[in-house]
Amino acid sequence: MIVSINIGFFYTFVSMQEKILIIDFGSQYTQLIARRVRELNVFCEIYPYNKIPENLNNIKGVILSGSPFSVRDPLSPNPDLAPFKGKFPLLGICYGAQLLAQKFGGEVISSNHREYGRANLSYVKNDNDLFRGIGNNSQVWMSHADTISNIPDGYEIICSTKDVKYAGYQVKGEKTYGIQFHPEVVHSLEGGILLKNFCVHICACSQSWTPDSFVDTTINSLRDKIGNDKVVLGLSGGVDSSVAAVLLNKAIGKNLYCIFVDNGLLRKNEFDSVLASYKHMGLNIKGVNAKDLFYAELANVSDPEKKRKAIGKKFIDVFDDESKQIEDVKWLAQGTIYPDIIESISVNGGASATIKSHHNVGGLPDFMKLKIVEPLNTLFKDEVRRVGKSLLIDDAILNRHPFPGPGLAIRIIGDITIEKVKILQEVDYIFIENLKTAGLYKDVWQAGAIFLPVQTVGVMGDERTYENVVALRAVSSTDGMTADWCHLPYDFLSKVSNEIINNVKGINRVVYDISSKPPATIEWE
Repeated sequence: MIVSINIGFFYTFVSMQEKILIIDFGSQYTQLIARRVRELNVFCEIYPYNKIPENLNNIKGVILSGSPFSVRDPLSPNPDLAPFKGKFPLLGICYGAQLLAQKFGGEVISSNHREYGRANLSYVKNDNDLFRGIGNNSQVWMSHADTISNIPDGYEIICSTKDVKYAGYQVKGEKTYGIQFHPEVVHSLEGGILLKNFCVHICACSQSWTPDSFVDTTINSLRDKIGNDKVVLGLSGGVDSSVAAVLLNKAIGKNLYCIFVDNGLLRKNEFDSVLASYKHMGLNIKGVNAKDLFYAELANVSDPEKKRKAIGKKFIDVFDDESKQIEDVKWLAQGTIYPDIIESISVNGGASATIKSHHNVGGLPDFMKLKIVEPLNTLFKDEVRRVGKSLLIDDAILNRHPFPGPGLAIRIIGDITIEKVKILQEVDYIFIENLKTAGLYKDVWQAGAIFLPVQTVGVMGDERTYENVVALRAVSSTDGMTADWCHLPYDFLSKVSNEIINNVKGINRVVYDISSKPPATIEWE
């Protein structure tokens, strides 16, 4: 059977759930807007400006994002806003505010200098609903090269800074607002208050988007959609696939068949430990040793995207073979979450830049014998953990660091060999175990080691060595969309480095990655 991969797959609860619609013009902050709205227990969806949904049922309000484009560019995004303006509460942020100004008779010009960074509001219209509880001198974050020089007739100023007269405005008689700053970033200190004012007070959202409501409605929706069909799920031991498995298990019970594949790219002892961790959860799970198949597929492959594609292809091949052993299986379940989709397909084909392909999204073939079910593809990582807590999943699973689907393949720069995998497994094991022993594991969002394609001179005893280099990576984050490197204690790093060099043959140098995302990514490939 030929099946289209519908990455916009949403369950009944999504279509019925009241929501804020976020229109994406390609800003690096668009996903952060969604995160901040979700933190208010308000559901939201991101759509690219050129694929705005026709069905606006249950829309409570609309937010227009920022953009790397200039509204003065004739080729910049310029969608029809007639379905929204004056009909729904509307908030334009940065580019969105400039678009609302220029499109309806105002003027946007190039700034004398790029306005980027912290600023303070010198004037706030205190009786304006958008600025309820926000006083003068509130710190905000600017990020724009253009500025609004004139607002249309019928627009009124609701805030200003020393340098930006039209830092915020409202259309008289409408719940239409524009702000030149970014309330979604932490540097806008009262940005959360502004977004709550818009979503809760102006849009009248009920704040009913909670983990418990997600669990109840998703289980019911899965039952309705899947019925008595059988589902096969790739279980990895990570948070995403674990939560997806428990949701499906509660919905369809023994009709869920979990498969855990050893692709030869897992962490040390992970295959056995993951299988053991699920024994008490009542899941129907089978372990499959497919190391040799994956190593053969990756032979002499060095390009990061080709690695991901190769692993994704083999992953599906293995599942295809396993599914044939299950009579009448109809569905393939995946633990795909919202950032996987955002980063892989540029927000459903919109203006945002593609960062990388994801093995659950970008690596799937056009022809499949199973339909796809992705119960978590509307959630960010922290939301998945909250749902898992609502499902009473063990903290040991929920607090486990994210681990990339392609595994150690994208932590080995260059081609993959069994020797490199074994070396990296040992290095990774020492790093992670030391984090746990030192009580630092929970303070880190994700950690791992990277095998570098260079060798350096070293001295061990009285002998000269020429061996490999590994990099340690530890980041703090909420959902992986942005991340900062962890300031681990020097004594800790020294201990780990010494232990690695003394115990892992083939390594004579350890470095620590102090790059943040952006501009770097969390993984090196």
